[in-house]
Amino acid sequence: MIPAQEVVERVLAESKADETIVIVSDESEASLRWAGNSMTTNGVSSSRSWTVVSIVRDGSASHVGSVSSSSVDPDEITDVVAASAAAARSAPPANDAMPLLGGGGDPDDWGDASEGTDIGVFAGLARDLAGGFDGADRLYGFAHHQVDSTWLATSAGIRRRFVQPTGSVEINGKRGADASAWVGAGTRHFADVDVPEMLAELSTRLDWAATRVDLPAGRYETLLPPSTVADLMIYLAWTMEGRGAQEGHTAFSRAGGTRIGEKLTDLPLTLYSAPDAPDLACAPFVATGASSDSISIFDNGMPIERTDWIHEGTINALAYPRAAAQEFSETPAVLADNLLLAGGSDATISDMVAKTERGLLLTTLWYIREVDPATLLLTGLTRDGVYLVEDGAVTGAVNNFRFNESPIDLLRRVAEAGATERTLPREWKDWFTRTAMPPMRIPDFHMSSVSQAN
Repeated sequence: MIPAQEVVERVLAESKADETIVIVSDESEASLRWAGNSMTTNGVSSSRSWTVVSIVRDGSASHVGSVSSSSVDPDEITDVVAASAAAARSAPPANDAMPLLGGGGDPDDWGDASEGTDIGVFAGLARDLAGGFDGADRLYGFAHHQVDSTWLATSAGIRRRFVQPTGSVEINGKRGADASAWVGAGTRHFADVDVPEMLAELSTRLDWAATRVDLPAGRYETLLPPSTVADLMIYLAWTMEGRGAQEGHTAFSRAGGTRIGEKLTDLPLTLYSAPDAPDLACAPFVATGASSDSISIFDNGMPIERTDWIHEGTINALAYPRAAAQEFSETPAVLADNLLLAGGSDATISDMVAKTERGLLLTTLWYIREVDPATLLLTGLTRDGVYLVEDGAVTGAVNNFRFNESPIDLLRRVAEAGATERTLPREWKDWFTRTAMPPMRIPDFHMSSVSQAN
């Protein structure tokens, strides 16, 4: 496999398009799986994916062709470059066309080799899990570590490189016939994963499930730990697209414009993304082989800045590629690959339980889907742990529910937000792992029906 930098230079040299973008990503990953208190599988793999974007300018029109490949055969570079150019020539004019951004020379790390991972990254995790395997509870789970080394280059002179480590661990504990609980953690290199603490939390939740309480559908005061808040806020962030709001078909639309400036809550909550967030760092520039309403191939190499999407309770920004920003006289903004919600108190979820007279503790969400884009109404299921809280203590496990809620409405109705902490979303973990969220208290969370799912 030739170096990624050589792929870049050969693509740019062979391209006959007016402009060319090339992205090469070398991926190294390791995984570990266990079931029924014993390790079952582990593995390490490496792969390369690369994309050639050709731009053909024809007067005021720009035509784009994008072709991706996972081949490591250098003899196939010529064919992929030609296919990309052919796709551009046959494509309709791009509606997000802009001049490509200029470059400033090679960064200091441009010539560095790909970085990788191996099964040794799980050594501490496996050692700590072994202690849990000696217990009576049955443990199931999966750990994954991936390191992506990405190079971006354009014929306009852009050169960028970034290395992204991404790790996660999920543990599901089962006791008896019915009791089940889930915990998870996101990480960069696993050194900061506290497995004994995760196992202790699992054991506590399984203890709670010794008592079973059946409740009907309805609206309940509900405590959302950081993981469930993350699953809801991620979907919110994914829908904060400026074009859709301007054109009147998203929950951020209003007559004659968008809902920028609308206050959602008196709590000083700020939802933001920032490439340099501590322990949640992500790529500080745009690198994409396809355009959407929130990102554009013409913006490849553009710096990604911190953006407060909601600032101290008020809708503050929407995502605009450069072309859309120019069209609607807005500032370009891109969602980074992380999401944080700050501005709450220093309360933990345990503190919030202790202050609850009667309500539910909702530990995980599952199968979240959009019902109504105009209001951002979502539906989904609870799973592996809904608990009844009475007089400041958890008194038992509750049946599962289907819920119907809008993240926007939840921010309007949130009664309390606690301390922000790094967390792993359960539903969106495969797509979005870098989050930090507070626990939240919702006075009337809508459990729309009882679910028979376990």
